[in-house]
Amino acid sequence: MISELTSIERYSRQMRFGGIGKAGQERIVNSRVTICGCGALGTVLANNLVRAGVGFVRIVDRDFVEVSNLQRQVLFDESDVINNLPKAEAAAKKLREINRMVTIEPIVTDIDRTNIIELCKDVDVILDGTDNFEVRYLINDASVSLNKPWVFGGCIGSVGQSMTIIPNETPCLRCVFEAAPGPGEVGTCETAGVLGPMVNVVASYQAAEALKLLAGKKNAINRELLYIDMWENTNRRIKIAPLLNKVNCPCCRQKNFEWLDGAHGTQTTSLCGRNAVQVSLRSASKLDFADMSKQLSASGTVSHNKFLLKFNVDEFEFTVFPDGRAIIKGTADCEKARTLYAKYIGH
Repeated sequence: MISELTSIERYSRQMRFGGIGKAGQERIVNSRVTICGCGALGTVLANNLVRAGVGFVRIVDRDFVEVSNLQRQVLFDESDVINNLPKAEAAAKKLREINRMVTIEPIVTDIDRTNIIELCKDVDVILDGTDNFEVRYLINDASVSLNKPWVFGGCIGSVGQSMTIIPNETPCLRCVFEAAPGPGEVGTCETAGVLGPMVNVVASYQAAEALKLLAGKKNAINRELLYIDMWENTNRRIKIAPLLNKVNCPCCRQKNFEWLDGAHGTQTTSLCGRNAVQVSLRSASKLDFADMSKQLSASGTVSHNKFLLKFNVDEFEFTVFPDGRAIIKGTADCEKARTLYAKYIGH
């Protein structure tokens, strides 16, 4: 039985598909990926790629499993919530029971500009399982810097997007979305919700794109931006290929890695004696408190004037300022504060 479990024949149905075949499967078995984030998208990605036989899967996530995750994060169950397990470790435990041929490396850490290169330099493809644009722009910088492909994916409400980025062959993220949306400009899963089936659709597109790349079938990748709304029953394919070398992209054309260099993004400071953390943006924003109040009201109590916005959820109190800076009271943990900021304020 052990020999059957460790035989490449377990992938027989996948190898019979002409697009992959035995040679493609052998490449997949010898390939390596990093999945950045192990939430909704990340768990579906990890599940698909481990079952497909990707030889090495690194899963990086800073968060713990919460009961609200179970609606859409397919590798977790109630015991993970009760045991207060980190998402990366809980996912690795499940995945090792699915496929012992795959090496799973869980890393419980916050992805930032100091570690993104180390996390991605020794893999073949980088996968986006994140829920915030700051990490996506870091992945994009790392991808171009290391000359490694990555697959973008995002979901909010009933809407999902995905595209595949190969440095020097396709437009990068900054060619298509030159700047990250400011805090409060777009909803988050906490403020706008997310439809579970939409997550599965987007992550499945991402996983398929990754398998094409890993199997050596680069010509089969999708070179457009996919936009899907499952509630409104709409699908669009936005042609982005003409943007390559047509825009003066600061990343892939100028090789100016502003997110890796720290010109953009968030920074945190623990406020001594106050059980609070200040989260600020390296490049100031201008918030619309009226719009933010509408989004946040579904999650907690909120009030604002022209000087600041107050928001209470669970045991945490947010004081948000017009430039995007926030003081989060109820924790002295900088990583926890960044997680809360991404969940409710966005970025």
